[in-house]
Amino acid sequence: MRTVVGRTDRVVVVGAGLAGLAAALHLAGAGRQVIVVERAAVPGGRAGVRELAGYRIDTGPTVLTMPELVDEALHAVGDSLAERLDLLPLHPAYQARFADGSVLDVHTDAAAMEQEVRRFAGPAEATGYRGLRRWLTAVYRAEMHRFIDANFDSPLDLVSPELARLAALGGFGRLGPAIGRFLRDERLRRVFSFQALYAGLDPRRALALYAVISYMDTVNGVWFPRGGMHAVPKALAAAAADAGVEFRYRTEVVGLERRADRITAVRTAGGERIAADAVVLTPDLPVVQRLLGHRPRRRLRWSPSAVVLHAGTTRRWTETHHTISFGAAWEPTFTEIIRDGRLMTDPSLLVTRPTASDPTLAPTGRELHYVLAPCPNLQTGPIDWERVGPAYLDELVDVLERRGFTGFGAAVETHELVTPVDWAAQGHAAGTPFSAAHTFAQTGPFRPRNLVRGLQNAVLAGSGTTPGVGVPPVLLSGKLAAQRITGGRPAR
Repeated sequence: MRTVVGRTDRVVVVGAGLAGLAAALHLAGAGRQVIVVERAAVPGGRAGVRELAGYRIDTGPTVLTMPELVDEALHAVGDSLAERLDLLPLHPAYQARFADGSVLDVHTDAAAMEQEVRRFAGPAEATGYRGLRRWLTAVYRAEMHRFIDANFDSPLDLVSPELARLAALGGFGRLGPAIGRFLRDERLRRVFSFQALYAGLDPRRALALYAVISYMDTVNGVWFPRGGMHAVPKALAAAAADAGVEFRYRTEVVGLERRADRITAVRTAGGERIAADAVVLTPDLPVVQRLLGHRPRRRLRWSPSAVVLHAGTTRRWTETHHTISFGAAWEPTFTEIIRDGRLMTDPSLLVTRPTASDPTLAPTGRELHYVLAPCPNLQTGPIDWERVGPAYLDELVDVLERRGFTGFGAAVETHELVTPVDWAAQGHAAGTPFSAAHTFAQTGPFRPRNLVRGLQNAVLAGSGTTPGVGVPPVLLSGKLAAQRITGGRPAR
């Protein structure tokens, strides 16, 4: 593994998102002096928080999987998840609702899910589920430590016994047909393949190896931290500060000083110069390229975006934390948002009610709802969101009411709509919070490298680099960046 050259005693981390916080913890644990510079007033980055008329809203991810990666980052400084967070396991992890009126509770416990699949679709599908679960677990074990939790210097680094194992499992085929080998019921196939959209891909065309995301959701488990998802970066930052990491909030980095092939300092909007032996850059790729003075070496394909409705309501409609509301249409929806750049005519929605697990996130007697609708990014679909946004809000409310959330519009007492234009204003390329899509040419060693070409001491972390998009990969990206600086790799 290639590492940063020269002294690395003092490291500046740009950005206090999950990637930057994980990097800071692993660096501090390895004895480095770490300064984290963050433009916002609080840690979290995309996993931010804001108050809206008495409701405490998570501005980013709502699904927490692989909490052991949070624990690993905390363990780097002798801390632990048990000491810092109160995690609530979600049972069921999701409730899936379909256009035909059928409902499936998605359990991560094998016996509970097998029983639910038998009730929902019969004994043959329950048998298929058992086989699918074994396959998902095998794919995860083949991938995790060799292809996800790994730094790459060359595509040749892929060559290993695990690669042969992954190929034998069908990991380089297509996800849709791979799931179809085990399940015939089209509704069940959706439940175990929609996760590909998290990686910016159409489930029909995604590589089967992305079933690892389904493993994280449907086998390993889903949790919610008391206090909301923002409690995760808040806990990581507190542990880092206790370990000696210095945080400078409300401080924006606007430039990098360099001498030959080394970054010597970061410059802030306030005119401060912060000296560095090495830097970890975690903003979105266009921001990083601007700081580095680089022009993009290649044209990246960006993931679809999302419209998010945060709604404070006077009532609730479900008992579950996460609800996936599937439209009747399926395959055409991906063509619409990924290829054609159009809004879904029959949208599938993720509806999260965080107050199901933590009522303190809303005023007494009130509920908080988060409705996510996938949509084209600004590059694929240059939609005039200033004009379209209010009408699309009405459409989302109408869809919800037709799917069992009767009276949703009348129950909303405060709301906020986030569109791709808002994501773009936060610095996200093409107006998507999901960064570069995980096409084959943008995965593993083919994804933008975390060692910056032409510089000896600059490393990237975050969703735009290795290993990719999502809370678990972003946490891993911080650890992998730290390993590039320290040269260390934890024993397995």
